[in-house]
Amino acid sequence: YRLTHNPEYKQVILATADTLATLYRPQVGTILSWPRNVEMFGGHNTIMDNMINLEMLMWASKNGASSALADIAISHADKTMKYQFREDYTSYHVAVYDTLTGEFIKGVTHQGYADNSMWARGQAWAIYGFTVMYRETKEPRYLNFVQKVTDVYLQRLPEDYVPYWDFDAPDIPTAPRDASAAAVVASALLELSAYVSADKGVEYRDAAVKMLESLSSDRYQSRGRKPSFLLHSTGHWPAGSEIDASIIYADYYYMEALLRLKKMKDNQLY
Repeated sequence: YRLTHNPEYKQVILATADTLATLYRPQVGTILSWPRNVEMFGGHNTIMDNMINLEMLMWASKNGASSALADIAISHADKTMKYQFREDYTSYHVAVYDTLTGEFIKGVTHQGYADNSMWARGQAWAIYGFTVMYRETKEPRYLNFVQKVTDVYLQRLPEDYVPYWDFDAPDIPTAPRDASAAAVVASALLELSAYVSADKGVEYRDAAVKMLESLSSDRYQSRGRKPSFLLHSTGHWPAGSEIDASIIYADYYYMEALLRLKKMKDNQLY
């Protein structure tokens, strides 16, 4: 829609945002991620991946849809911020809430190594999602929080700045990497670098460049071996699915990050 201004595309976005909003549970304050898994988890489940969905709700609320969509996004972000992170700012993949009272029951993992581990892509979704929420709301609480979530991620990265699929995987340094998490974070950091202090901005930009340099090296590039840009992503290790694989959203965020970096170098806004 941004590129074509075709109103039909706008209607798709608005309708999709309205459909997503049907999964919001006011008594909990977050979007229900997997209706089919309520019984399995023992309550209303919210996955960190849903932080990526909030951008669409915020956009829709500013482009003809109900302002209630923005209220949903803010409620979801605030409750996620309060309950889906440990004291050290590492994240749970899944937060489970009582379906009737909305009370937080527990934090667990589904695609990570363990309930108390830092699953790389979950932390990446958090960094990206809260950066977007700051952009959309300019609320300082999101900017302050996302820096803490980002810093714990950066402190634990391996030398090439591409994380192992889980920071607490027991077989590091032979554990699979997750190029998709690196691509998501690289793109987020380039945006986030413009919102923070000058020193912090340089730190975040430098880290993003290191991530992109690694992802652009022989080690991580497909270069004709597969119909993709990147190798070495991990989708769902516990299920044995997409391990050391090429994954389309890794390519998406890699391209987005490269475009952002190019715009920054050309002194243009992304």
